[in-house]
Formats: sequence, C-alpha cells, structure tokens
Amino acid sequence: MNRYLYLLFTPVLLCLAACGGQRTDGEADLEESFAHPPEAAKPWVFWYWMNAAVSREGITADLEAMQQAGLGGAYLMPIRGAQIPPLVDPPAEQLSPLWWELLRHAVREADRLGLKLAMHGCDGFALAGGPWITPELSMQKVVWTATTVEGGATLCDTLARPECYEGYYRDIAVYAFPTPAGAEYSTATRVPKITSSLPEVNLQFLVSEEKEGQEMLRCNDSCRIVYEFAQPFTCRAITVGAKGNSYQAQRLLVEASDDGVAFRPLGRLQPPRHGWQNTDADVTHSLPAATARYFRFTFDRRGSEPGSEDLDAAKWKPSLKLHRLRLSGAAAIHQHEGKAAYAWRTGKATTRRQAPDSLCIPLDKLLNISGYFKKGQLRWKAPAGSRWTILRMGHTSTGHTNATGGGGIGLECDKLNPKAIQLQFDSWFGEIIRQVGREAAARTLTGFHVDSWECGSQNWSPVLRKEFRQRRGYDPLPYLPAVAGIPVGSADLAERFLYDLRQTIAELVVDNFYGTMQRKAHQAGCTFSAECVAPTMMSDGMAHYRNTDMPMGEFWLGSPTHDKPNDMLDAVSGAHIYGKNVVQAEAFTQLRMRWNEHPAMLKALGDRAYATGANRLVYHVFAHNPFTDRQPGVTLSGIGLFFQRDQTWWKPGRAWVGYAQRCQALLQHGRPVADLAVFAGDELPARALLPERLASSLPGIVGQDMLERELQRMANVGEPTREAPAGVLGAANIADPERYVDMLRGYHYDSFNRDALLRLAKVKEGRITLPGGASYALLALPTGNPLAPNPSRMSAEV
Repeated sequence: MNRYLYLLFTPVLLCLAACGGQRTDGEADLEESFAHPPEAAKPWVFWYWMNAAVSREGITADLEAMQQAGLGGAYLMPIRGAQIPPLVDPPAEQLSPLWWELLRHAVREADRLGLKLAMHGCDGFALAGGPWITPELSMQKVVWTATTVEGGATLCDTLARPECYEGYYRDIAVYAFPTPAGAEYSTATRVPKITSSLPEVNLQFLVSEEKEGQEMLRCNDSCRIVYEFAQPFTCRAITVGAKGNSYQAQRLLVEASDDGVAFRPLGRLQPPRHGWQNTDADVTHSLPAATARYFRFTFDRRGSEPGSEDLDAAKWKPSLKLHRLRLSGAAAIHQHEGKAAYAWRTGKATTRRQAPDSLCIPLDKLLNISGYFKKGQLRWKAPAGSRWTILRMGHTSTGHTNATGGGGIGLECDKLNPKAIQLQFDSWFGEIIRQVGREAAARTLTGFHVDSWECGSQNWSPVLRKEFRQRRGYDPLPYLPAVAGIPVGSADLAERFLYDLRQTIAELVVDNFYGTMQRKAHQAGCTFSAECVAPTMMSDGMAHYRNTDMPMGEFWLGSPTHDKPNDMLDAVSGAHIYGKNVVQAEAFTQLRMRWNEHPAMLKALGDRAYATGANRLVYHVFAHNPFTDRQPGVTLSGIGLFFQRDQTWWKPGRAWVGYAQRCQALLQHGRPVADLAVFAGDELPARALLPERLASSLPGIVGQDMLERELQRMANVGEPTREAPAGVLGAANIADPERYVDMLRGYHYDSFNRDALLRLAKVKEGRITLPGGASYALLALPTGNPLAPNPSRMSAEV
C-alpha cells in the first residue's frame, strides 16, 4: 500500500483491528477485496421518487449516474402525492398504470446497468400500510368508558361507547367493581377556579373534558397556575397533556395550601423517558393523597435535564406548552399510559403510598359482567352496599397511516396480527413483483426493506389474548382494567401484569411482524433489511434484528437534535448478538440542507460511523430528478444530503465512493471483537446503552476527566442552547456522539438484551460467547440507567 493510501485508510485499519479482521475459511483475500471491492461492499442510496414527479428519461439518467459513481444499488421509495399543480404532467401517482410502467422501466434499466434495487414495505418511508388495510386489520388500541351506578339498582341501560375510529369499535369485556374512595371526584365533577401569574389569560380549558379543543398555554419563562376548589379536594393523580411534545409540562412543581397563602410542597413531577413520537397519550402522574383547597403548579427551567433520544422533548428550547392539567381523587397506576404501551415510555413503579392496597380493586371484587351486556345494553343488578363502577373496554384503530406516501396511503397494518401483515406484504411488494415480472424481479429486485417506524405504538390485536395466554401462561382479561390505569389487586400486581403485557407485545413485534416480513421476503427471493423500531413502538430495540438479514441504523449530518446515535448502537449491537455480518447505516441525513456539503466535510463523520460498527452506508438522499435540462433538481423539502447526479461534485465524488467501497470491503471481513457485554436491563421498552450511560458504572474505564465532564453536562446549569443547523434551537448539552468518541478509552462493548442473556449466551473457556461468533471477557450490569428506572425490579429468569 503506498503512503497516500495508508494515510487515507488509517482510521479504517485501526477500526478493523478493533472491530474485526479475524479471517474465516472461504473468505476472499483481504488484499484482493481491497483492490477490487466486491458487490457487497458497494454503498447504496435511498432513491426517492418525490410528489409523483417521475419520468423515463430521469430514471435512466439517475441510474446511469449511480452506476458511474460506483454505487451497488438503490432503495426505491415513492414519497408523497402530486403537488397542485403537478411538477410533471401527467403525474405518476403511486399504483396508477403510469406509475407501474415507470417502475417496470426502472427495473429494466437497473438490470441493464448491473444495479440492484430494493423496495420499502409500503408507499412512502414509514412504515407498513395501504388502502387495503381496513380498520379491523389496522393497529389497535384499548379504549374504555366508565359509568358509576348506585348499589342495589337493577340496570337496563345503554353503556356509552368508547372512542372509535371511523365507526370501528369492538368490545373486549365489561367489568364492574366497587367504586374506590375518592374515585368519583375529579376536576370534571368539582371544577376549580383557575388563576395564574399570566395576566388576563383564561385557563379553564385546562380541565375541560373536550378532546378536540385547540387551546394551549405557552410560557417561555416561569409562571404559576393555581387551582382553587370550593371545598377541600383530595388529589391522588394529575394528568398532564400537551398538544405536541413538552418536557416542561411533565416536570411542574406541585404545592398545596389550605388558605391560598401558605403552600406546602408535594414534589416535582418527573417526566417518563420517551422518544420523539410521544403525542398519542397524556401522562398520568400518581402521588400520595394530598387534601387541600388550593393546588399550585409552577413552571421554571432550573434543573432541566438536557435532551437525549430517550428524553426527546428535553432537546428543545425549555418552554412550557400545556393543553390539559386534570386532577383526580382516584388512585392510579403511575404513568400507566406508557406502561400499557400507548407510547414508547418508561417510568418508575407505582408505590403503595401512591396506590394503597385499600384503594386497589380486589380481584374477587372485580366482576366480568360481559354476559349481561348485549348489543350495547347492560341488564344487570348491582349488589347493594356500595356504589359500583361499570367499565366498558374495547378496542379500535389507532388511526395511524403511512403518512409519507401518496396514492398508496392507508391505515397502518396491525403489527401483531400475521393476517394483516401478510395482506400488507402481498398487496404492496407482492403486487410489485407481479407487475415487474418474477424473472426481472429475481435478477434486479433483490431487497425488501422496512424503514423508519413512524406510526406510534399499539397495545391490542385480535390475536393478543391468545398469544398472551400461550406466552405468559394466564388469561389477561381479569387484569385488563390496569390498562386504564386502575390498580387491580395491588400496585405491584398491576405493574407486573403491565410488564407481562409489554413483554408479549415486544415478542409479537419480533415474531409476527418482522418474522413474517422476513419469511415473505425470503419466499420472494429477497434479503430483508430494517431500521430501528425504537423509540416509537413499545419494544426491545435490538430483538427485531434477529429476524432481519441486514440491520440498519442512521446518523445525521450537522443536526444534533435529530441525530440517532442510539439507533446506530441498536443496529450494531443487534447485528453482533444475532450474528449478522452486514450492518447498514442511513448516512448523512440532515435537517436543513445548506448546499455547502462536500466529501471532505463528510469523511470524518462517515469514519465515525465505521468505527461505531457500520460496514455499509446507504446515502440519504438521491431524489429523482424527472428533468434532464433543469438543475439542481428535486429535494426532500431540503432534508438530507444532496447526493444525486446534479450535485456539482458528482463526478469527482466517485473517489469518495471508492473510498467507502474499500472501507466496507475490509470491515465486512471477520467478526466483531469487543471486550464487554453490557446488559441493557430487564425493563421494557429497552435499547442499547450509549457510552455516557456507562460512566457511573465503569468509572475506572471512563476516567475521572470524562466523569467530571459528564456530571457538568448533566447538571445543565443555565439550560444553555445552541443553534444547529441554522434556525434550529436546541439544548447545548444534548447527548452528542462528538462528546464521547472513545469514551471507554480503547475498550469496546456490545449491549446485551434479555434474549441474548437468557437464550444465546454461553460461557466457554472463560469468555461469554454467542452462536454468531462474538465473545466477551466481561459481563457488565450497569447502574443508573434512566431507561431502567426500577433497578431493584427484575424478572425471575434474569
């Protein structure tokens, strides 16, 4: 190797020494792979067909440019429908005859040029839906209504139907239980007078039961809100809602007073850990009972935690956005919405002070009266002696769609139900194969892909009850009111049931969704690649890579609020523990294109991705330009690197692609080498652990300097902000990969999930080994992981 090449590839050779390089029989010679990188080592690109603006000439020009640049293939994804007026007339709307003809042309041209294509699991880039998915086959959630009746009364009444999507609703069960003390009181039944430090602002909407209201309290500095009740009110739960994400709304300081003058502290609300798509459910905070006429809520920014991928709303400018602030006298499961999988969240376990046994529903008092409920009407006599709560529970669609699509937009398929998943695959990718022809598809259309999970979470499916019985060994129905936040049996029993529910959902995501997609892809002769399921769908963020041929993470360019270091480590650790050789990365996505990007400024970031464990980049984004006489071309609304044929440095940029080919050829040899297996915990949802999360557990490896820097970052004194990219203001102390390059000072680690620890790991000759070939000298059980807020709670198996 000459001096120039040695200097150019030094970072990769060092990475190779750390991450791989152990030759196995039958592999191509390293020197030959370096000199002539194989097809598997070539980078790919995301090829977006934007707004139905597609042309035959543009397709040919795009594909020829890809081949000349040294790319191996493209993930073809149509994005959005036609603009008004259309950019190209006639527009090629997805699923139209013109679109099918252009798709066939793309496959023929790719075949002619020796390129490979892959298609996404639906129209758009998120996630798996279409017009063929009916509400009953879509993602489902549990919904309910509650009615209070007097004991001894004979009921012959229609029960209010719970929330439903476009008329679709199905009952699960109807329950009756003695109404616990305080449960009949709330800010809906005892409406307080609301005042604030904000002059002339009417805040009564904060306690409204109307779901469609758009009112919002906004405050950039500090403010106080006071609830005044006519009579003393006993509060046991506070439900906070924001239109959009608001970290500050979930950390209000709460005080109580008997006279409105002298206030006593009740504590500060603690936000659950949460991902970026966190708006599908409010947050209910449980607290020990407090009785007062006045309750005061104070917003101030001091003590705010800097943002991270599992505390996403804290990334932004620290301001208050508040839509709902309701109080209740009923004991509730603390932050039950996340524990019941309505959103990707974790929170501390409910304590007996928050939900005493005396306020929980005894199992022998929780009656399933579904047999008395026919056609929406209940005929039942309530036992005398107490008031009774009637709980009607059912399920409906979450209403999420593949919103980034165009002509193929529809409801997202049920991710737990194999029937719905197979329908989605057959109606989209199966139809694509039929349209382009099986022979052409076999030569060229070699990949199937599931990209960004951007359709929220779900907690019900027609298959869930049966699967729960088989996997957990008992029927979930006697405990189902816990999904509504009602402590059944005891706080601990309700928490354990909700954990079992989350575990069942996490397993079904892996087995039924990703397992079905992989099986169908293999039957079609395709490899299956997928990005991360966390932090949106309640899941084990590494386990789905078991049923993925090529795990994929993503990293962003100059966009710290949107960067995905945890996605990268989920994919890398998932690949290593499940023995997957190729680890892909959606590369150089950025929030606001500057038009000043070029290979010299990108190389170091790409090298860092290689050092993290990626060994094949998929550049984001090559947007199809339907014109051959207009430049620079089409973009994804300014999002992503402008990596396409009209880029000014496209032709000389071939050298940068060649560099990537050689890097990836080397890094795909051998198997990964790491020193530590780090257990990510027994909580669900779960993710791989970022290096800064290991600082408190491995201080001797991290070192005193890094420990002090991390403590200073987390203190976040003054809540500093920074602007990056231009016009985007975020927290300056956000978790940022730039801060922890080589944080463990030369040691390498993989995160272990529960599946790897219990099912895969063996000890051989003093090392922890996995079937895929990875081995480790040490198993670390880290403390202080925010995603494991209950470190003393652990399953019997673990």
